[in-house]
Amino acid sequence: MLMKMDSQLSDRFTDSMFMSMKNRRKYDKSFKLEVVRRSLEEVSVKELAEELGIHAGMISRWRKEFLDVGEQLSFPGHGVEALTEEQKEIRGLRKELADAQLETQILKKAIGIFSKSDAISMG
Repeated sequence: MLMKMDSQLSDRFTDSMFMSMKNRRKYDKSFKLEVVRRSLEEVSVKELAEELGIHAGMISRWRKEFLDVGEQLSFPGHGVEALTEEQKEIRGLRKELADAQLETQILKKAIGIFSKSDAISMG
């Protein structure tokens, strides 16, 4: 009896998991901005989440993004990070620095290898 109930729960969990993966909802920028505006001015996050059928954590995440980067840079879409020009420049400079550091390490190892082989051929 217990095994039967466990398998039924497992089946329901698996079915609901696949259903939620298939029915993933996407929201456009204007919708997110309107939800954020309402959550800041009119209604609590919890009430808004219940009204719209959206998890409160999602609305809180949208609010945080909006408050952190502002309307222009928030919700760029398709997983793209909203970066200011300065942040893009910093990211590029960090990449250049990492590449230069890797190049230096490789050259140091090469010098070590060649100096060992020179010492062996001379000695």
